Amino acid sequence: MSIRERLFAAVYDPLSARAEKTFGAENKSALLAQARGRVLEIGVGTGLSFAHYPEVEELVGVDASEPMLKRARRRASELGRDVTLLEAAAEMLPFDADSFDTVVSLAVLCTIVSPDRALGEIRRVLRPDGQLVFLEHVRSPDPRRARAQDRWERPWGWIAGGCHPNRRTLNTIEAAGFEIADLEETEVPHVPRLVRPHIIGTAVPR
Repeated sequence: MSIRERLFAAVYDPLSARAEKTFGAENKSALLAQARGRVLEIGVGTGLSFAHYPEVEELVGVDASEPMLKRARRRASELGRDVTLLEAAAEMLPFDADSFDTVVSLAVLCTIVSPDRALGEIRRVLRPDGQLVFLEHVRSPDPRRARAQDRWERPWGWIAGGCHPNRRTLNTIEAAGFEIADLEETEVPHVPRLVRPHIIGTAVPR
């Protein structure tokens, strides 16, 4: 566990506070209302999503960072929310195939080392009639802004816990064997311009 990892976990909530208040909370509530059955959230971070879930059969969360999970456990306890939390990478999910009805990804595919492998794992653990629910920032469709994302990818990643602001995440989801069922493309206010383009939606296994 590195000092950098502990520091990023410590500042994550304060850095996210304004965007969470003006955009994240409302959109997460609307998106997560679709969660059903046995639910897995990858990259739960500090558990900012927990307050927005409806009642589900079971809520499970994984994160590769123990400092993040420590804060997520505290938040779940404060909310009185029953969440099973495990330290695990999204590229190697410790679950049987066809074991979840919903998998949730909230601003995490930008940071995962191998998003294609993670999405392959998500598809593996989803039941055939399951769904992937996602809210992710992505590469800008504006070529000029996309070039800026490319130029600043490395320094931004160092500042933001390994985040890549220029990923073509929608393409990666589709290439992993998913069909997009619902999609909204939007710009998030009160965050750096590098990470304002977002996609929000659901996908189902093909």
